[in-house]
Amino acid sequence: MVKVGFSCMRSALCALNVVYMMVGILLIGVAAWKKGFALVASSNIVSGVVALAVILLLISMLGLVGTVRHHQILLFFYMVILLVVFLFQFGVSCSCLAFSTEQQENVLHSSWGTMDSDARKNLEQHMDCCGLIDSPEKREEFSMDASLCTAACKVKGICFKCGDLLLEDGGEALKILGGVGLFFSFSELLGVWLVLRYRNQKDPQTGPDAF
Repeated sequence: MVKVGFSCMRSALCALNVVYMMVGILLIGVAAWKKGFALVASSNIVSGVVALAVILLLISMLGLVGTVRHHQILLFFYMVILLVVFLFQFGVSCSCLAFSTEQQENVLHSSWGTMDSDARKNLEQHMDCCGLIDSPEKREEFSMDASLCTAACKVKGICFKCGDLLLEDGGEALKILGGVGLFFSFSELLGVWLVLRYRNQKDPQTGPDAF
């Protein structure tokens, strides 16, 4: 019974760490996919999610090594770091879900203002749109950008605003990152509990006098 319980606990921890690796890759993939044509991906929130995803990948590797070897020190540090990652991931995921459209617009205006005219034209050509957001306070800037726009849609006479496309795309990215991160952050608490139980179990393959 002891051997069965130990083997099941080891298998569960290995499977959980594989899930952590998949979640980390998924979060990085979504952020990279959206970052290719969404200025909102440059926000600190999304950057924080990517950083946590990378850390989660590294921690999952540490957890796999510690689990397979039943290494007490590695498992202890794995458990502590995993608990800290849970706290940060929970906070960042909630921030992603709470990031309002107005805040996204502020990020877009800030990013757009730091871009030169060539960078703006390249973005407009890539997304086939003209200008950012036609708001009353930015109408003069929008009109200038629209007049200098060289996107293919201008020839057709019908162009979407880049800001509308970016907001839609960025909002979708934030929802995916926040939802996935929040859902799987609670699995990290399960991981902490499993490690705590696993560390206190004795490997049946070791000698009777081994810890």
